[in-house]
This record gives sequence, structure tokens and C-alpha cells, in this order.
Amino acid sequence: MTDSRVIVRVPATSANLGPGFDSLGLALSLHDEIEASLFTPPTGRRVVEISVEGEGFGELDLGEEHLIVQAMRTAFDRMNAPQPAGIRLLCRNRIPHARGLGSSSAAICAGILAARALASMPYTPEGGAALGSQRTTELSDEKVFALATEMEGHPDNVAPCLAGGLTIAWTDQGGVPRMVKLVPDANIRPVVLIPATRLSTETARGLLPKDVPHKDASFNAGRAALLIAALTGRPEPDLLLAGTEDRLHQEYRAPAMRRTADLVERLRAVGVPATVSGAGPTILAFSTPNAQDLIAPEVGSDWHIQLMDVDQDGANVQFPETR
Repeated sequence: MTDSRVIVRVPATSANLGPGFDSLGLALSLHDEIEASLFTPPTGRRVVEISVEGEGFGELDLGEEHLIVQAMRTAFDRMNAPQPAGIRLLCRNRIPHARGLGSSSAAICAGILAARALASMPYTPEGGAALGSQRTTELSDEKVFALATEMEGHPDNVAPCLAGGLTIAWTDQGGVPRMVKLVPDANIRPVVLIPATRLSTETARGLLPKDVPHKDASFNAGRAALLIAALTGRPEPDLLLAGTEDRLHQEYRAPAMRRTADLVERLRAVGVPATVSGAGPTILAFSTPNAQDLIAPEVGSDWHIQLMDVDQDGANVQFPETR
């Protein structure tokens, strides 16, 4: 018998946005939806039941190694809540995997938020007290962000996934992740160009050098500041094009995604502010009225072009009626 149920909706994200390596992120109007519930299995032993629709069907682990389950169990531990014996998940996945659109961050955020919500509901494990009635440690929004960053390794994707909009994320001197949310200009719309090929974040990050020239670091600092100005108040094509220039990561990663690098170069040559989305190989372009007609002619038929909106709300938790 299922005693508690929650639905979590999480957006895709694009990190870096060109010069904002490991700091800038944007939430997109493409979402995974996870329905999570707790139950008491007849055996009394831990049981995980997972159904996957869409992306990852037939590929993802359907047991304790599933990333959402790992995030849920980690969150229960952080809250000092008893681990439920039975976890049931229905995952409706629309975010492509290993494409640079934050699918791992979405899964981690969904799992943590689902666990926090379920810990407050009246699930009763066999022979125990109601989960919501037990004394647990509060998992504030700040702690959710910190835990998601800890699990993901970097805050640039989890920040927009949780908060929505355009985010700047950093880690303070005490090691605590922080973020600021901004609202992009309404005239700017993100366009994602998704290839059929995949690229793991670990592979892409492994191509980065340990040190970069001072002039390149200075270059990116200026371009990142310019990009924020262009995205939030001055969406002029020339400013967006200059503001999305990068010297810290895209050229180093190009050998692992040559088609992506070549298409970014072609788009930028005709005036489209295009960057690698996250670790790639997806491309993020900023579409303004002046740039919309310039994108399609440069893109081959084996790329999926999707015009999106910025998700201004971020992750959403719903409490449907129990059943």
C-alpha cells in the first residue's frame, strides 16, 4: 500500500554559456518529471521499483545505483530520517543524457527534493512510527543546494535547475556554494542544437589543462561580465556575440567533439552567439530577432534544433492526493 507520493519537475540546464566556466547557468523549458512514492515491501527488505519513460529507457540502472535513488537515500541520511524500505519511481525523462543539458543535475535535484518532501508526509514503515512524525534535521533550500553541489561536483548546473532563470554560482571561502538568480531579457530565446552523439562530462573535463595563460583568464573575466550585461539589459547582437567568446575550455575540448566545434565556429562567423552547452556536445545559441534566420542554414539534418524559453521557476514539487 502506498502511503505517500510526490511529483518533482526539474528543468534542463545549460552551463558555462561560453566564458562563465563552472559559474554561469541557464534553466531551459525542457523538463524531467519524477513521481516518487514510498511503500512497505512484503519482505521487509529494501526494494526499489523504477519505471522509465523517454530518455534512458532500457539503459538506466533500475536499482539502488539509479542516480535519483542515490540522491534520495543521501538526503534521508542528511535529514537523519529512517531509510524507507520501499522506493517506487516513475521517471518521465525528456532531457537528453550525456549531451551537456544537465541531466545528471536534474536527477540529483529531483531525488533530494523528493526525499525532503516525502520526509514530511505520513508514510509508516512496517512496525515503525510515521516518517513525518519522527524528528528529522531540516533540509533548507540552502542545504539542498549544497548537497546537490556536493553530489554533482559543481554548482553551475544545479543552481539554475533549483532556482530557474539565469544564475551565477560560486563557492565562498568557507567552501559553501552560493548563487544569485537573474532574469534574462525577454527578447533573448535559447536555441539548443542536439546531436545524436554523446560525450561524458568526465571525458570532456579530462581534456582541460591544469593551468591556463593569465591573458586567457583575464579575457574570460571580461567576457563573462559583458555577457551578464547583454543577457539582462542590453541584448544587442554585437554584445551577445562578444560576450559568449571563450578561451578557457571550448578549444581544449574541441578534439572530443569536432563537429560541435566546427558548427559553433560557422554559426559565430555569421553572427550567431553560439557556445558549447555545458561539457557538450550540444550547442546553445541565443536567438534574437536579428539572428533567428541565420541558424538553420548552417545546421545539418542530423542535428535536432529546438527553440526554447528560459524556465524562470526552476524545480517544482507537487503533492498529489495519496492513494
